[in-house]
Amino acid sequence: MILMMFILILIMMISNIIMFLSIILSKKSMKDREKCSPFECGFDPKSSARIPFSMHFFLITIIFLIFDVEIALIFPIIYLFKTVNFFIWMKTSFFFIIILLLGVYHEWSQNMLIWTN
Repeated sequence: MILMMFILILIMMISNIIMFLSIILSKKSMKDREKCSPFECGFDPKSSARIPFSMHFFLITIIFLIFDVEIALIFPIIYLFKTVNFFIWMKTSFFFIIILLLGVYHEWSQNMLIWTN
């Protein structure tokens, strides 16, 4: 038990020494400050986070996520084709495709798919 604690303390000391040395020896300058800052959709991370955001970007992202998950759900339907009765597979596939088409129709009727203002 004492040996394990000694090894753990030794590992922590070595990792802290290496991190401290990397901070001291790194050649960071004020010119490199911009390279280290995160880039999020063209927003300046040092400015206010409460600026207006285009709803088109948000809606396109939500639509992408929904259809991305639905594509992931199509793969088990392909596997079901070999394992279950054909009519059960058709009913499941038809129901799933109807849900997809209803989602697309709803987005189309709400003008979410139109990019221009």
